Formats: sequence, C-alpha cells, structure tokens
Amino acid sequence: MKRRIVPSVRKIVLMMSVSLDGFFEGPDREIDWHLVDDELHSYFNEQLRALGAFLSGRVTHELMAGFWPTADSDPSSTGPMVEFARIWREKPKIVYSRTLERADWNTTIVREVDVEEIRALKAQPGGDLALSGADLAAAFRQHDLIDEYHLCVHPVLIGRGKPLFRPSDARTDLRLAETRAFGNGVVLLRYQRAEASSPG
Repeated sequence: MKRRIVPSVRKIVLMMSVSLDGFFEGPDREIDWHLVDDELHSYFNEQLRALGAFLSGRVTHELMAGFWPTADSDPSSTGPMVEFARIWREKPKIVYSRTLERADWNTTIVREVDVEEIRALKAQPGGDLALSGADLAAAFRQHDLIDEYHLCVHPVLIGRGKPLFRPSDARTDLRLAETRAFGNGVVLLRYQRAEASSPG
C-alpha cells in the first residue's frame, strides 16, 4: 500500500522582541531598550535567511526601509548588521497597507488580510513566512493564521508602551518547542500551536 504524501505547508511565524512586561515598543515608539548584540543579531540572521518572505504592516516596513537598504555601506555597521541588510534587501516582502502607494526592495503591497490569499501563499513552495508588527499580528490571530510564536524577551520592564498582544476572546493552546538564553540576558521562547505540533 502506497503511503499518501501530504504536501508541506509553509508556517506563519510571528517573530518579535518584547519587554518582560509584554510591550514591543515604548509609548513614543522607542525601542532603544532592545538588547541586540552580535550574538543575538547573528541568531536572527540565521533564522531569517531560511525564510520565504517577510510579512509586515506599513509602519514596520517603512521603519525597516528607512535604514536597512544601505546599512551594509555604513562603516559603523557590525558584521551581523551588514549580513542582515543583504538578507532584508533580497528577501521577498509583503506589506499590508491601505494607504501605501509604492514600495521598493522586492516588496508587494496588499490592501487587506484575506484568509484565502494567505492560505494560498502558505501552500506555495519555499521557506516559512515571518510576521511582524502588533496590529498585523492581531489581524492574523483573529483569523487563526499564526502557526508559531518566536518571542525574544528582553530583561527590562519599560512600564508603558504598546503591548504585543491585544485583548481578545480567542484562545490558542501552545506547546513550548524551544528556549534559549543569550549572553546579554535575552531569552528566546518558541511556541507552536498545540494541534499543529501533535503527532499525526
């Protein structure tokens, strides 16, 4: 009897840095408390290099596009920063925005989160899809589209700011897949959806 081969589906992975009290940015959008040294940045590069695309909202994309396209030509950039600049430029990017008119650097603009379009995107060949930004994450979570959560918890309490997760009536059971402590005190928590990680 032939074994039926089930085609693999790409995962949507929320990748974010958060403070210990659950904020991803301060009240004035400040992220100066992010402790990204060479060790942590090299880890980010290793993970992101294998991905198929970056999914983000307009604000996140514009912040990235304002710095990373030319970061590898800045003499003050570290080796991991130079490496990430090249990864970011070359990687396909999808920006969800109703107002953005144009975007460069291998970027596609999508006007809204369409469940069927995202499922079709997940079914395409290639690496997993990195999701970033609290607003976009809330929209994806509302439609139950996030498969993994990669959270880097930074050793700081910032007191106020924008929380990564909004209040929601949705419950998602998760399974801890990996933890890792970095030398600067940042701890990686990688969770998978419980049903997605159950033995088939």
